[in-house]
Amino acid sequence: MNAVSELGTFLGELPPFDSLTPAAREALVAAGRVSDFRPGQRILDGFVTGSDEVFVVLSGEVELWMSEAPAGTPADEVLGRGGIFGFTAVLSGTKTGPRVVAVGPVRVLRLPAELAAPAFSSPAGMRFVTRALSAVAGRTSTPTYSTVDELIVSPPLSGPASLTVAEAARRMTAAGLTYLAVPLPSGNFGIVTDRVLRERVVAAGLPPRTPIGDVMVPAVSAVTDSLAADALVQLTESDLDHLLVVDRAGALRGVILPQDFMVSVSSVGLLLREQLGRADSIDSVVQLGHRLPSLLHGLFERGRQASEVTAIYSTVVDQLQRAVLGLVLDDHPEVDTGQITWLSLGSNGRREPVLGSDIDSAVVLGPEVDTEAKAASYRAAFVDVEQTLRRAGLHVDEHGATPSKPAFARTQQQWRAAAQAWLRSPLTNQGMVMSSLLLDGRPIQGDPALPVVHKVFGDIRSHPGTFKLLLTESLSNRARLRSVRDVLVRRAGTFDIKAHALRPVVDIARWAALGVQSAEVSTRGRLMAASGSELLPTEQATVLMEVFEVLQRLRLGYQLDQHDRGERPSNVLSRSRLSPLDRSVLAQAVREIGAVQRRLANVIQFTDPDDWASR
Repeated sequence: MNAVSELGTFLGELPPFDSLTPAAREALVAAGRVSDFRPGQRILDGFVTGSDEVFVVLSGEVELWMSEAPAGTPADEVLGRGGIFGFTAVLSGTKTGPRVVAVGPVRVLRLPAELAAPAFSSPAGMRFVTRALSAVAGRTSTPTYSTVDELIVSPPLSGPASLTVAEAARRMTAAGLTYLAVPLPSGNFGIVTDRVLRERVVAAGLPPRTPIGDVMVPAVSAVTDSLAADALVQLTESDLDHLLVVDRAGALRGVILPQDFMVSVSSVGLLLREQLGRADSIDSVVQLGHRLPSLLHGLFERGRQASEVTAIYSTVVDQLQRAVLGLVLDDHPEVDTGQITWLSLGSNGRREPVLGSDIDSAVVLGPEVDTEAKAASYRAAFVDVEQTLRRAGLHVDEHGATPSKPAFARTQQQWRAAAQAWLRSPLTNQGMVMSSLLLDGRPIQGDPALPVVHKVFGDIRSHPGTFKLLLTESLSNRARLRSVRDVLVRRAGTFDIKAHALRPVVDIARWAALGVQSAEVSTRGRLMAASGSELLPTEQATVLMEVFEVLQRLRLGYQLDQHDRGERPSNVLSRSRLSPLDRSVLAQAVREIGAVQRRLANVIQFTDPDDWASR
């Protein structure tokens, strides 16, 4: 047996490399190299240089420090033969450690990150990373982040638009930062970054005396107290280097970068997302798609908020859909992808998908799709897209919202006409159902502008009768509360957690946010936007946010347990599989929702819609 085969066999005994095929392991080993280190020699300092390799200890022992501890601090971990390190820097793509030093003579196998990465995004890889990071968290004081405020590590650097490029570069260098924020008269910010200087100054041949106001780009910002997971979504979805953090008054509080996030299982999610983006065949996408349940399991087991888990998970589901769209529609020359805006609807549109969520979608067709014959050819191609999504493990309901149906693939003009009809008569032709679906719509491919239905319904307060009717209709589920008592007190039967608990909160949030003219799509974001209004007082908005979080986490855990047993994930909970604590929590949550619904029904009956947005 040659050296490559021997090392391939060795890796086959180590998680997560045991998830690779023998051929993939041998290719990985063949691209790697073996290095020897003396006692006390530094093997890796991931805080200084990062790493583009994954290391496996072949002989000897190494000491690891997972934080930038001062000299003399005891190591966080000692690894012997078979120990793996360097993967945290590879997953995050940043300088996140560890620092590794040889205890005695050490031989290591160095594997290129690009070839090693698939092992860490496999189900076995996700379990490996989860266990490794959980163990580190138990031994160190490394923080975990919930809000963007906790990610800010230094005071922000800002300067006027009149600064020259040379002056801005000097300030950035002196502060050791890669950006300079520029306050604008509008109250927003521009930003100059290293990348802006390279692309807009150096590459364009502009002189150093050029004012930064001529080269800056608009800055994207997050508001203090926003979820860190939402910020990570903004950074990755928009390919941003920097995200400004401002307070409610618009004052700059700091700037966060992708590397400011702690390495966590979410990094594995982003790695899987990147692999989907690079996939060059439908079979590759299908194979990667079947890793989604393991990803969700890993995110859930980290103990993070359900809203964070689903936000990260949704970015990967989005990327899978983009990958399928690109590859499938390449085989349909009759389809011009420039004439398609693909909308994610429902829970995916709200960034709240769970394992059992349907993939609801719609399409806005461009102006060149101007005949029914052309539209029909596009819809036929969308059938192939839906079939491929099913192959990749996603649930596309043939009787649900799918762009292969005429009702969910229309031109912008047709969508506008339909939305205006729903606004005039929401209870005919499934107007309320369609409105609810489209108001949750989020473009994931094509024109990033808000769907036309948002623009039509943005003026809903000028139709007070319709708005009252929509809100009243959205409260109709509260009559189902008695079934909870039957299930939870009498301990018999089943309970549909989506229909009788989560959907009422989603409905309240959707219409309350619309009442204050907010374009937020997530349930949490909508409740925050409407919080403090006459329609939804702060205390009740807070209660609904807390209840929604509890219910989503209960639903996630239940569905993951079903998946582990080989069952299809469902929203119908069996009493026999709920603990007494879960039954009690569920009953209390439903009582809280019922109280808010009753109060909201009184508001609708006895107040004027013109007053609902008042604070």
